Amino acid sequence: MRQVISDQNSSILDKEELKGFARSMAELQWLLLILVILYFFIPTRPITDSDSLIITMVSYSVFVLLFRYMNFQSRETRLKLAVETWVMIAFISMVLSCTGQVESPLLNLYLLVIIACAITLGKIMTLLEVMLIACCYLYMGYQSYSTGLFAAETFSMLMAKFSPFLLVAYVTSMLASDILHAKQRITLLSQTDDLTGLLNMRAFNNLLEKEITRVTRYSQPFTVVMIDVDGLKTVNDRYGHTTGSRLIKTIAHSINENIRNTDILARFGGDEFVVLMTHTSTEHARMAAERIRAAIHNTAFNMNGKRIATTVSIGIASYPDGVREAAEVLDKADIALYKSKQTGRDRVTYYNGEAEAVPVYA
Repeated sequence: MRQVISDQNSSILDKEELKGFARSMAELQWLLLILVILYFFIPTRPITDSDSLIITMVSYSVFVLLFRYMNFQSRETRLKLAVETWVMIAFISMVLSCTGQVESPLLNLYLLVIIACAITLGKIMTLLEVMLIACCYLYMGYQSYSTGLFAAETFSMLMAKFSPFLLVAYVTSMLASDILHAKQRITLLSQTDDLTGLLNMRAFNNLLEKEITRVTRYSQPFTVVMIDVDGLKTVNDRYGHTTGSRLIKTIAHSINENIRNTDILARFGGDEFVVLMTHTSTEHARMAAERIRAAIHNTAFNMNGKRIATTVSIGIASYPDGVREAAEVLDKADIALYKSKQTGRDRVTYYNGEAEAVPVYA
């Protein structure tokens, strides 16, 4: 499978994940603030500095409103999520300093940050943020116990309180990593053809739509090449579907070997393939298509002592060379392919923009 497939799948998945993570992060931020407000009105132990706590809550509310809802950064990124978790750590630390420091009943609020970070930012960032939380925790311990913090009994007691944070960070990171891997695998399987490992039409159509949007905006050329296997049904009927499947895989490999790394190859249907060639005019696509045709024409394999070979018919359509509307390129390539089948097969035909397809090679 070409690297572009993996990159495109990863990019699509990442964008969708970031949107979901951003929504969850916004809800988590307000939940954190609500919990602190509830504690302010119903404390379980005396609040040492009510004025500072009020200022902290107001400041955090303003930050959330400005950073998330006032278009501070319209596009969601992992950096934005990271900044939000850092501010959450700072907010919680300030709240703890006003409510008992290491003895504060709100100490477990750090768990919200750790879980959010593990799910959205990965193992390394989670480790760094746990270290930051540990530094804040030890600093508050020093404020409470001064040099007595380093006494074995005191330090052990503080670390015992902190150990659940480490455990939650580890378990959540592992689970998040496994879930992410599973989602990536499911996405990959849903967008690839089982037999050839190429993109399926669902994934190809998504990429084609993006390409159409891009070329329309920037007036750049692109070409679609459609390839149909000549006589696959005959091979299946005569030699069996196992042989037909092997033939399909062999042809997919030959096509893959004769296109660029930037080209996008997909299995269109049972015996058809389609190639999206970006930044490519008709002339360059015709040369590439002829290489594909010739390579397959000269390719064969033995199956139970019998030589299995075939040919392909190819149709080409390019925007804006030949096709005036980018959205019609796929349909026009199909017309050119049909012309290749009609005029004898084993040839390349391109759509010339005059409602007819023109054979290039006989």
